[in-house]
Amino acid sequence: MKKNKGKTLGVILFFAGILIAWQLVYFAGVDLLSIWKSYAMPSPSGVWISFIKLAGDGSLLAAIVYSLVRGAIGYLIALVIGAVLGFLMNHFEYLHRNLRPLVMGIQTLPSICWVPFSILWFGLTQQAIIFVVVMGSAFGMAISVDNAIRNVPSICLKAARTMGANKRQIYRKVILPASLPEMVSGLKQGWSFAWRALMSGEVMTTCTGLGQTLITGRNLADINQVMLVMIVIVLTGIVIDQTVFRQIEKRVYAKRGM
Repeated sequence: MKKNKGKTLGVILFFAGILIAWQLVYFAGVDLLSIWKSYAMPSPSGVWISFIKLAGDGSLLAAIVYSLVRGAIGYLIALVIGAVLGFLMNHFEYLHRNLRPLVMGIQTLPSICWVPFSILWFGLTQQAIIFVVVMGSAFGMAISVDNAIRNVPSICLKAARTMGANKRQIYRKVILPASLPEMVSGLKQGWSFAWRALMSGEVMTTCTGLGQTLITGRNLADINQVMLVMIVIVLTGIVIDQTVFRQIEKRVYAKRGM
């Protein structure tokens, strides 16, 4: 118990130190030395004022909720597409040899590249944002699924065949359980891709969300609002990782004694 309290106190002191150092840098660079203009350099106090303003009128909470809903929908669609594509590439050597390099190449495209397609095909709508999320994360998850299955030790497959297991039983009883830990890591990576792609889609549309709130801050030359949204994006990603994927990871590893 005392050890956990000590860790919590250490985390609080660490981030308090960052905030104090940040405020001191702002004070020295803006007020004392005039290195930066106040409208171009965010400060902790300015970010806090922006937080109070956006939280007070409910716009920040609404932006977080809308972004999470779009992100979840796009992520789930990308998960289905990525899983199917990954299994197909693994099962058919022809697809693995010819399609996998193309999938890896597409995954290297920045998510912003899909925005023109989404706007032309879907307009400035929710569907356009979800399309960008899907395209930004599905191919990465397909590669992760393919890698997870291929990294299953061959001795396990040989043992299953020796015991008379057919292909369906090998997939269900051997490959899926053995590849699950690595697949979970792929799910986490896919969420990070989806979350970044979501921001790329939202900044180019007029739909309520964190991305649009960030662009609104830019249009108003409010650097503190821009910084606030950036912090919220990071914190939201961390919370989702710790409350969802971290717990799934713990359960998967615990069942396998890892």
